[in-house]
Amino acid sequence: MRTYAGHSDARRSNELYKGNLAKGQTGLSVAFDLPTQTGYDPDHVLARGEVGKVGVSITHKGDMHQLLDGIPLDKMNTSMTINATAAWLLGLYVTVAEENGVERDKLTGTTQNDIIKEYLSRGTYAFPPEPSMRLIADMVAFTVNEVPRWNPTNICSYHLQEAGATPVQEIAYALSTGIAVLDEVKARGQVAEADFPKVFGRISFFVNAGIRLIEEIAKLRAMGRLWNEIGRERYGVTDEKMLRFRYGVQVNSLGLTEAQPENNIQRIVLEALAVTLSRDARARALQLPAWNEAMGLPRPWDQQWSLRIQQVLANETDLLEYPDVFEGSLVMDGLVEELTAGARAEMAVVEEHGGAVEAVPYMKARLVESHRERVARIESGEQKVIGQNSFTETEDSPLTAGADGGILTPDPEVERERVAALEQWKAERDEGAVRATLEELGRVAADEDANVMPATIAAAKTGATTGEWAAVLREAFGAYRAPTGVDGAAPPGDREELAAIRARVEEVSTRIGHRIKILVGKPGLDGHSNGSEQIALRARDAGMEVIYQGIRLTPEEISESALQEDVDVVGLSILSGSHLELVPEVVRRLREEGVDVPVVVGGIIPVADAARLREAGVAGVYTPKDFDINKIMGEIVGLVEQRATTGAAA
Repeated sequence: MRTYAGHSDARRSNELYKGNLAKGQTGLSVAFDLPTQTGYDPDHVLARGEVGKVGVSITHKGDMHQLLDGIPLDKMNTSMTINATAAWLLGLYVTVAEENGVERDKLTGTTQNDIIKEYLSRGTYAFPPEPSMRLIADMVAFTVNEVPRWNPTNICSYHLQEAGATPVQEIAYALSTGIAVLDEVKARGQVAEADFPKVFGRISFFVNAGIRLIEEIAKLRAMGRLWNEIGRERYGVTDEKMLRFRYGVQVNSLGLTEAQPENNIQRIVLEALAVTLSRDARARALQLPAWNEAMGLPRPWDQQWSLRIQQVLANETDLLEYPDVFEGSLVMDGLVEELTAGARAEMAVVEEHGGAVEAVPYMKARLVESHRERVARIESGEQKVIGQNSFTETEDSPLTAGADGGILTPDPEVERERVAALEQWKAERDEGAVRATLEELGRVAADEDANVMPATIAAAKTGATTGEWAAVLREAFGAYRAPTGVDGAAPPGDREELAAIRARVEEVSTRIGHRIKILVGKPGLDGHSNGSEQIALRARDAGMEVIYQGIRLTPEEISESALQEDVDVVGLSILSGSHLELVPEVVRRLREEGVDVPVVVGGIIPVADAARLREAGVAGVYTPKDFDINKIMGEIVGLVEQRATTGAAA
């Protein structure tokens, strides 16, 4: 039983973990901030506004020591949601354990370490696909040989569903990723052939459970069946223990609503049942989101509520006492067969594209299309979301009535503190030793046959930082920008629903003398691009010219692009909580460049912050409650028309 937790700095997060463990949590699930996830130190330009926002900032072994202070690492099962920099964070974890007298072979836990889903859905990649797969394979070999109780890779279908994946796509793309990892490990030859079943057995999964209870149960049963087949038929694994489909879950956050957020509790409970009711397809680890995640950062009390849901299900109900209650169900068996057949067919398509790594552009485009269809169903009312597009009449919620608005606001001083602490750390370490280990890391990275883990751990022990480790590998591996999926997405199936907004775009485009041009930008390190992709796609479908370069742009890059492309409107998307730092900076730079166009912003933005953004010059603010994208498009067109009218009058 876990809650996904971590914020600000190591000291504050350590206090949170100890409090959660005292309340009955049985494992740690560490959330890292975006600079840590993408390989930047707190003083990097891209880290501005992001330090400590969506997780804890970990820069070096001193931070990791403080994060885990007083927690028995030889007894604790620790999950770390980390991907691009997973090798580094595991290196820090091993270093801290050994410096505390715990041998590496006693460590138990999981590094998510699934880079393909980062290109597809979450955006915290740092390096190109091929060297990233090498890092994963090196970690797998290292852990199988030296940290045998560790799960080196946790194939993560969770974010695929958040990006719009259907159950068939979620199964197919996740299992295809597992195959890609296993094939890479086998190709690198760092694990003895006799030990390869151990590699298969240490691969675990992290899945999503949505609100469609029966379909989700069938999905998990189908995944387990297919994974068993893959092990037997593709890799020759016969040990039943190694063939187990081992998965953990965080239930769906995509379906949580800002409107009537109290409804999220019953959604979370139903989704938890989807991965616990069927004994033969039951999750091994479960973490539940908090009711207010669509609004901002949950408070400790909110996390406690989610933990108590698990404890009630496990200790007060009888759902753990019986064999699989779905055994022999004609409905369940039929649905499992349907999903299994669909997933096999989609996996074959991925294989035709050259496997999961080569198929990233194909899979990304299909996810963008699926998400577009989901959004359209909600807009039309075909897919009901209670409190958002149906039964919208409501009393004021006492849950959000407090001065904090029902969310936790990180201390704005954290970033300054972290930058100062980094300067002090560098001043006190043995700089020569650090340089030597980083040079060795660079040499190893350039040798494709070498395993990077020993050099990574050596650098961690001398006091190197997250940004320094990643910079060495960026130099060795090169830069990369993942496909957005927008250009590859097919035209919409039902253009009639777009007729009104397309006519409006044509009218205003004719009036201003050119096609309306919108720049969609994601400043900072927030990689959750689902919303920005749908805005860019809908603007394109509505007839606008769209400039969308993907994630991870500085305010300077966005303003420069707006100037060079001569756009009519700028749309910014931020879900990491860094809107107050980054959006005003973009507005300021646009004004300095003489780009006088309306700026609109979308993201998880509290009401008070929305008012501050408008005061800073933002023309429109959209949050998760604004689900009607055609309406948003209409308002954007209105802003362009208003600017043209004002300009003509002047």
